[in-house]
Amino acid sequence: MKALNIIFAFILFTCSQAWSQANVPMVGDVAPSFTGESTTGKINFPGDYTGKWKILFSHPADFTPVCTTELMELARLQDKLEKMDTKVIVISSDGLNSHLSWVKDMETIKYRSDDDPVKINFPLISDNTLEISKKYGMIHPNASTTRTIRGVFIIDPTDKIRAMFFYPFMVGRNMEEIMRTLTALQMSDDKNVLIPANWIPGGDVLMHSPKTQADAEKLAAKNDPTLREITWYLWFKKMK
Repeated sequence: MKALNIIFAFILFTCSQAWSQANVPMVGDVAPSFTGESTTGKINFPGDYTGKWKILFSHPADFTPVCTTELMELARLQDKLEKMDTKVIVISSDGLNSHLSWVKDMETIKYRSDDDPVKINFPLISDNTLEISKKYGMIHPNASTTRTIRGVFIIDPTDKIRAMFFYPFMVGRNMEEIMRTLTALQMSDDKNVLIPANWIPGGDVLMHSPKTQADAEKLAAKNDPTLREITWYLWFKKMK
């Protein structure tokens, strides 16, 4: 048993060291600031976007299959994101000329047979020195020392990091999950509710737990048709 505890402690230490070396900012931290040149001009982040939700989205390389599908899917979501007061900023280690050429090419692609080509309005930032990527822990040395991992940071209007994802080079991100998380965060902030596992927009949400069983009984006595009790500390709420 003692040997198992030692092994477990070593694994935890190794993981924490790797995470620390990647220098990943934590959920709740203020988003690290940077200035960068992009396909839409110079960007001061997050200052230029304070007061709005932000998705910082890194990718390994321009003119590659998986990255192209990801950016095309992001482009299809631009109108929805605009309605959610959310800005997308994309970053990789490629140069600005490469970004501009890639965007121009993608805007001619009929990505889906039932869709026309889409215009890419969000900026692609060049980070060929990796200075920005390192601030966000987007360089994972055991994957690559020169290419950014597939990272996503969702950042709120006060410039705090609220969620983050990392994917390997060979697997594209699920844009529906990114949108689901953004929607969940906005609803949680706006309605002061919690979001259950596997929630999808329009589904029931969770109430904050009553502090005591007596408080739960008072809640039940209200006979609110939008509330559903599972047990005294677990209450679902139907959103109108």
